[in-house]
Order: sequence, then structure tokens, then C-alpha cells
Amino acid sequence: MTSLPEQTTKKLGLVIDLDTCVGCHACATSCKEWNASGYPKPLTDQDAHGADPHGSWLNRVHSYEVGTGAQSRTVHFPRSCLHCETPACVTVCPTGASYKRASDGIVLVNPDTCIGCKLCSWACPYGAREYDYDDGTMKKCTLCVDRIYNETFAPEDRIPACVRACPTGARHFGDLGDPSSAVSELVKERQGFDLLPEMGFKPVNKYLPPRPRRDQTAALPQAPAEQPVTSSGSLADRFFAWADRTLSR
Repeated sequence: MTSLPEQTTKKLGLVIDLDTCVGCHACATSCKEWNASGYPKPLTDQDAHGADPHGSWLNRVHSYEVGTGAQSRTVHFPRSCLHCETPACVTVCPTGASYKRASDGIVLVNPDTCIGCKLCSWACPYGAREYDYDDGTMKKCTLCVDRIYNETFAPEDRIPACVRACPTGARHFGDLGDPSSAVSELVKERQGFDLLPEMGFKPVNKYLPPRPRRDQTAALPQAPAEQPVTSSGSLADRFFAWADRTLSR
């Protein structure tokens, strides 16, 4: 099993605004396009034009109808690797292919040593790992390490592809380990919260709650109170229950 770095002062990650995300899937498609030929090897599809198309996607967007009557609304919920401070996917990897970088906190997979055993996907409570059946290895969000450190790019392009493509500015990238960074200030101002905090993995990525509509008087959703982890139901069931509970406040 793999041990984690003692501490990562720099914590690169995403802040996603659920108030301004319109569910256009630009983040998902731009991610797919960028990673189709770069690190970590191609993201392949199977039967892309057939009756049962499927494949590897590092970003996915879920849409929820929350509330009832005049209080109802649609909330779009982008989901990808959260680059946890204590990632279970890293500790269960038998070959050390999954690792967390001490330099910036990004969680990555080494495709040369990954054996495709899927232990990391079973350990991740967020469903952020994708198995590529053509390549035989696990894939996940890399925060576009081949973009953010590429000095041949213009400064405005040294951000993840999903952030660059978002038409509404719902995605923000920066150092969440720096309390004075723009993303940290945004989280503080908007009461950003963790996904499934009760699991204890301390995700670096944060979500900003949707604001109430102008014709609503309900208070802003607050960061979810920690709930005890129960053994009933699958991780997927608990994920969707949490999302419904949080976003319908």
C-alpha cells in the first residue's frame, strides 16, 4: 500500500459555483478533448455511435430538480476528482500507481505501473475514477498538469481545460492552501463547502452553494453538517442522498 506525503502546503484545486453552472457540459467535453491525446494517455470510447455508447470521462455533470412548486429549481452538479488531502484511492493502490504529489497536492495515476485492479475506484466515495477498457488502466482528473505548468502557453491558458472552457465562469482554479488566494477568499465569502465531509477524506475542491432566486425568501444553503457514516446503502446511494439533502435546503 502507498503512504501519503506528510503535508502539502500548496493545495491546487477547483472551486465550482453551483449558482452559475448551467449544465452545458463544456467542462466535460473540453476535458475529454484535451485528454484524448495527452496525459494520461487517450481517453477511449466504446461503441461511440452504437446503441450502448460508453467510455472514460474525467468530468461528469449531474442535474437535480430540488424543491417543490415556486421554490423548485434545477441545480447542475459537476463532479470530478476532488484531490483529497487524505485520498483513500492512494492508500489502497497495491502498486503505488496512485499517488499524491507533495509539491502541489495533485492526485495522479502513473499509467506505466497501474494494473487496472480497480481498487482505487472502489475506495473513492466520489466515483471519480474511470476504468479505460481499451487501455486497461484507471483514469482520473489531473488538473491538467500538462497545461498549468506549460510555460509555452499564454498565462491565461495555464489553467485546467474545464476552467478555460466554462462559458459562465462557474469554475475557478487556484491554491486553496493559501488563505489569501482568490479561490480561498471566494470560498470564505460564499461559504463554500466540502462534498461528503463526513467521509473524512478532506477534499481540496470546494463547491459554492446556489443563491436563492429573487422571488424566494429562503436562506442560502449552508455547508452540510457532519453526519455519521452509516453502513446501510451503497456509496452512490449516500452520495445522491447527500446531494438532495444539501441542495434542497
